[in-house]
Amino acid sequence: MQAVRLFQGYLWYPRGLALDLKTLLPQEVEGARFLLDEVPPPTPFFEDGTPTHTQRFYQVTLLVLTEEPPEALKPLAERVAGVLEPLLQALPPGAVWLLLEDLRPL
Repeated sequence: MQAVRLFQGYLWYPRGLALDLKTLLPQEVEGARFLLDEVPPPTPFFEDGTPTHTQRFYQVTLLVLTEEPPEALKPLAERVAGVLEPLLQALPPGAVWLLLEDLRPL
């Protein structure tokens, strides 16, 4: 059994925005664990020059425990993306995310 990442990325929002992401987002999506960990901003500034310290950043990881090789998990990743997309779209204005398919063992 191995842990395989399906998606990895960030979610962030302005520090003044009161969000409880643990209640807005699921702990599991299609059998994949949804991990959300607050982290320091990965860069000091956004591309437009805005300081990133004005935002709360979270590292987002979706992973599964499986016997399957990572390349066999593409259909699962597509299903997870289909469920996750509307949940992320429904977050309040100001919440932004960047998630990339990963398909690598941890």
